[in-house]
Amino acid sequence: MRVFTPDEIKDRAANKYRGVLVAAKQARMLNEFPRERTSREKKLTTRSLEELSEGLIEYRIVARRRGEE
Repeated sequence: MRVFTPDEIKDRAANKYRGVLVAAKQARMLNEFPRERTSREKKLTTRSLEELSEGLIEYRIVARRRGEE
């Protein structure tokens, strides 16, 4: 399993925490699509972190409206 350092993640996101949140959101989105399950398939979180560190994920921050939780 590949280990992602905070520096790899923060290079593509504002900081390491936002990078992890973006990758987690991407993994949840990937989980919604049908896929073939094989024993060699990478975990979705690993795949998302790889995509983020390679710059393949584009995201934008949307401010919450007041009163929305």
